[in-house]
Amino acid sequence: MKSKILLFILLFFDGVLLLHQTSSLSISYKEALFIENQTKLLSHIIQISFNFFGKNDFALRVPIIIIHLLSTLLVYLTSKPYLKDENSRLWLVFIFILLPGVMSSALIISNASLLIFGLFFFLYIYQKFSLLYTYPLLLLYALSVEDFIYLFFALFFYGIYKKDKKCIVANLLFITLSIYRFGFIIKGVPSGHFLDILGIYSAIFSPIIFLYLFYILYRKYLQKEIDIVWFISTFVLLYSIILSFRQKIYIEHYAPYVILALPLAAQKFRFSYKVRLKMFRKGYRNIFLFTIFLLIIHSIILIQNKELYHFLQNPKKHFAYNMHIAKELAQNLKKHHIQCIKTNKKMALRLKFYGIDSCSTYQLLPQKIKNPLFDVKISYNNVLVFHQYVTKINKKTISLH
Repeated sequence: MKSKILLFILLFFDGVLLLHQTSSLSISYKEALFIENQTKLLSHIIQISFNFFGKNDFALRVPIIIIHLLSTLLVYLTSKPYLKDENSRLWLVFIFILLPGVMSSALIISNASLLIFGLFFFLYIYQKFSLLYTYPLLLLYALSVEDFIYLFFALFFYGIYKKDKKCIVANLLFITLSIYRFGFIIKGVPSGHFLDILGIYSAIFSPIIFLYLFYILYRKYLQKEIDIVWFISTFVLLYSIILSFRQKIYIEHYAPYVILALPLAAQKFRFSYKVRLKMFRKGYRNIFLFTIFLLIIHSIILIQNKELYHFLQNPKKHFAYNMHIAKELAQNLKKHHIQCIKTNKKMALRLKFYGIDSCSTYQLLPQKIKNPLFDVKISYNNVLVFHQYVTKINKKTISLH
């Protein structure tokens, strides 16, 4: 009972913290494109949220925050076969919440949040019943979210490994349906992004956790401790790394599959810790505490990311710059009774979300001009991060390029 209370305390504070963050973010260009794509399941979920709460930042992000909290609960439930000790499962949940990639997926609109939830829900159904009972769920996945195709490929090869004909045929069908529904294209000029992908994985998990996950997957292969979770995580991780030799990849399509392996890593770490005498556990304890410390520091940086502008000469170098500015800019324009303006394509789509349309009456210009109507200055923590000029369009107005 005590562990369940602690779990819901963790979920509560995680949810409150994420909801608080919605007020400090603006919609990015990629997010604006995403919600306008009517083929995306998540975009339909967000539209329902808009119907309830209006079109605002809270309504935009609350669906993925809820999905994230459900995923966190599933992490706790699905880790039971690997971690019998409830305290260990709570520590795993805490680490999951603090992972940079997980925190980002809970705030940034993409399929990553749905993928994480879908994978752990699949695992939950598999553990409670059997693989056969997951097929209706997998059929739904095949028709709703394109990124689940890697799950079908992994299960197809798992079926070959287990000589399970039903698994092979079913997942071949799911692969076909997914390709028919969404397509499956490998494109681009061959180029090496191997080091890039390793760096991104390290940033998503933190270097220590990613290296340990990689080690555990390799160790389990050597020891022939291969289960369905190992197969899914290892297949997608290796596929993404191999593909990175050829082209740039989008990590949000692959990282959720590696996150699925967290219970495996936690199980191995706890076993290695427990089999040692107390006098020899200090090294493991120190590594664990140091990892938690780094995750907390990283989380604080993500939450207080606007403080980083103090250390940057060029604000556009900030990693979250594309998720700032737009909301404050729209508020400034509305304060001057401007409901439409001409600007670059990306900013125009972002401003549209906040009720500022595109038109040829006013223009937003980055360069200083004579006699502007007014200039827009946006500062975070007394650091100027945006300064442009608004003018009324006439024949002499400088055109945007």
